[in-house]
Amino acid sequence: MLKMLKTKKIASLTLGCKVNSYDTAAMLSQFSSKGYTIEEDFDAVADVYLINTCTITNLGDKKSRQMIRRARANNPSALVVAAGCYAQVAPKDVAAIEGVNIVIGNKDRTNIVNVVESYTGNQTHIYNADLRYEKIFEELKLESAGTKTRAFVKIQEGCDQFCSYCIIPYARGRSRSRDITNIVSEVELLCKKGYKEVVLTGIHVASYGKDLQNTSLADVIKEVHQISGVERIRLSSIEPGAATESFVSEISKLPKVCDHFHLSLQSGSNKILAAMSRKYRTGDFFRAVAMLRKSMPKVSITTDVIVGFPGESDKDFAETVSFVESIGFAGIHIFPFSAKKGTKAHGFGEQVSPQTKNHRAKVLKEVEERQRKQFVVDNVGEKLKVLYETKIDNETYEGYSTNYIKVRSQSVKCLKNQILEVAVEKEENGYAIGSIG
Repeated sequence: MLKMLKTKKIASLTLGCKVNSYDTAAMLSQFSSKGYTIEEDFDAVADVYLINTCTITNLGDKKSRQMIRRARANNPSALVVAAGCYAQVAPKDVAAIEGVNIVIGNKDRTNIVNVVESYTGNQTHIYNADLRYEKIFEELKLESAGTKTRAFVKIQEGCDQFCSYCIIPYARGRSRSRDITNIVSEVELLCKKGYKEVVLTGIHVASYGKDLQNTSLADVIKEVHQISGVERIRLSSIEPGAATESFVSEISKLPKVCDHFHLSLQSGSNKILAAMSRKYRTGDFFRAVAMLRKSMPKVSITTDVIVGFPGESDKDFAETVSFVESIGFAGIHIFPFSAKKGTKAHGFGEQVSPQTKNHRAKVLKEVEERQRKQFVVDNVGEKLKVLYETKIDNETYEGYSTNYIKVRSQSVKCLKNQILEVAVEKEENGYAIGSIG
């Protein structure tokens, strides 16, 4: 059916993490190379709708179902493809959603155009490989990463941690590292297209190289650092155990590496960290932060925290708040615990009530807002390098400093995709006001 059309349009929607965003962009690149027009608006009338689903929480499942139904409503005669993590862990449930034509998990996406164009009939086709024993990183070619300032480059897939609350090892499989030559080639291509900042991302970036010989995360960073056109390098979330003395020493000597690290905490209570099957304790986290701050004086530390994990008492939560206060984060993503079917924690007793979870999230959010504001205040009077990304109004541009402060500046000239030195003058509503030059 689609092969017969002279012009073919595809619209997409991505739910979940930055890795999902990368995967969507890579799949769209394949469609583009086959002559498809990429519709920017998901609600536009298209011939194909691609929904890259998320299953990290029950809300992710719900949103995925809603977006699939929305695609069918946009064009009842279109072909609807559900891909990604929800499609991987619950293919039959996804296939049962009214309006789905194709369900494809987290493998064989390099063949997605052929899968779509070979579809016939009215039955739902399921492409769902068992990832438990998968050892090969699936190469998805990326030719564009959306914004022309920051490009997310996937260097790793899967996770071996099996935290008690997390479904991701089942949705993505075991940890697999991408060949370093392919990473370099992709970054070189993106730089030629105008990207100045590269974010090295993956499901568990800290495990990069453990399945390879004589290659580590630091090696990838050093290789990318040598590429002409790369001006800034960031890392997505890493475990505190990755911030070893040798790792911090190596990357702190590389001027293109941004002084911002997202270290996953999840709880400030050692009792809860053990119940979560996390591989570190609060003391390990504290030491990692201390090493980073010693090597990078302006470094920002951001994190994730889950509140209301099964068995979390008022005392445990108080320990989390106290630990957060002792660190002084530049930003915290706060998540009320959501029991996910298929994980160990789904069957845990001592479930915390929704009211208590919401209260604890509110309390921690107040701490987060105060700390985020204080980090900006601490940088008033400093000169920061800012990569401008968006235009707010006629003469206001917004971008991020290397240490991930959102900065706004006035200029009659276009500042988009420029890296400029900015004097931070004041804090305002959680972002910095800075003057150029």
